[in-house]
Amino acid sequence: MKKVLVVDDEADICMLLKRFLTKSGFEVETAQNGKRGLQLVEEFKPDLVMTDFRLGDITGADLLVSIKKKLPQVPVLIITGYSDIKTAISVMRQGAYDYITKPLFPDEILVTVKKALADADNEEEESTGQVSTGKSTSKRKSKFSSDYIIGNSEVSNELYRQIDLVAPTNFSVILYGESGAGKEAIAHEIHNRSHRSKKPFVAMDCGAISKELAGSELFGHEKGSFTGALQTKIGHFELANGGTLFLDEVSNLTYEIQMALLRVVQERKVRRIGSNKEIDLDVRIVVASNERLLELAKEGKFREDLYYRFNEFSMEVPALRDRKDDLMLFANAFLDSTNQELGKKIKGFSKEVVEDFMNYEWPGNLRELKNVIKRATLLSAGDYIEEKSLPFEIANFQKLREMDEEFTIRPEPDELPTVSDLDPNPSLKTVASEAEYDMILQVLRQVNFNKSKAARLLNIDRKTLYNKMKQFDMQ
Repeated sequence: MKKVLVVDDEADICMLLKRFLTKSGFEVETAQNGKRGLQLVEEFKPDLVMTDFRLGDITGADLLVSIKKKLPQVPVLIITGYSDIKTAISVMRQGAYDYITKPLFPDEILVTVKKALADADNEEEESTGQVSTGKSTSKRKSKFSSDYIIGNSEVSNELYRQIDLVAPTNFSVILYGESGAGKEAIAHEIHNRSHRSKKPFVAMDCGAISKELAGSELFGHEKGSFTGALQTKIGHFELANGGTLFLDEVSNLTYEIQMALLRVVQERKVRRIGSNKEIDLDVRIVVASNERLLELAKEGKFREDLYYRFNEFSMEVPALRDRKDDLMLFANAFLDSTNQELGKKIKGFSKEVVEDFMNYEWPGNLRELKNVIKRATLLSAGDYIEEKSLPFEIANFQKLREMDEEFTIRPEPDELPTVSDLDPNPSLKTVASEAEYDMILQVLRQVNFNKSKAARLLNIDRKTLYNKMKQFDMQ
């Protein structure tokens, strides 16, 4: 029986998830703060952790880092409100398996939990060397098949022109693009169109593993080579021999690992940790980053010589908001796969949903689109996905943006009155109002007077914020 740990500061959510997951055949423990959660990680030894992003004592990101140090192979799911989706995607770069948005739906949770546990089991098999000699991959194998990244827009045509140009070569490639834009899918497409297509494609997310384990993941180790090395492990370079190795978020590797990586790339040989035997390599390397590696090299955060080794060819992977002509192609492809996964027969999207999709900016790119469609498909009972099945921020994006434009102001600091100006007779109430006023003004300046963002940071609704601004004559 698989063990699941739920960490959430709301007792109702802990109780709901424990009851549902227990009925679904899991052993479940709960914690209502990060400190207790970490204690249970050591005592309970869960196979999967679900944690709210906003905990009382620490953030879900802090908890994630601590969990990955103790149990690096355990998948972590982040529970978050949709307004925090950018943060959730950022946390995925730190090693979270996926995120689940509130309100929570049992069927969606069960699908995600089972998939995370299945991927974790597959990764464990590979780490022990139980891998076939055919196509192999790590946990982070492309979440999108090739069909999902094919488009007809001018931007897509240029992207595929570059893929066709570089794929037949043995050039190392750097892919630049935002998180969730499909860099791994592009890397897989380069592999599929090369003479290495019959050989393994192995992907490694350098931001999802601890610094201590990065060397072992890349190069492998022999049994007994260090404390905790209970069996021989085949590294990603060996797994990819003859094929392609994709290193996502490569800038997250430590300077020491970068030095060892440079030596392997130059000599085309790898040696497992604790072994004297060198293994010849024939591996094509594709790396990805959402930061400019040359800029990082100038700042001393990335080895310049390693950058030049990788930079035989570089490509820009466009954000989804720059590929709006292809958006519905992607959406329909995700709908087809979700129908198959959930056993549904949703035919398509209503006109209102298509309009909402085209208006929305998609900060999480293809990954966000896929998750939105999975969730909407799960909630839909008819033949088409309707607007009511979309997250509030997407269904009302245009209205919210118009409201922001209407109420956004950028006054000079000296144009704003002080609370003392409003109340010439100071009192304890005035002091409290002054503190409240200062806090609101500070947050407004921080978000460039964007009311929606300010309300979220202040943990109040927009109407309350407008009333407070009116009270303090801040309009």
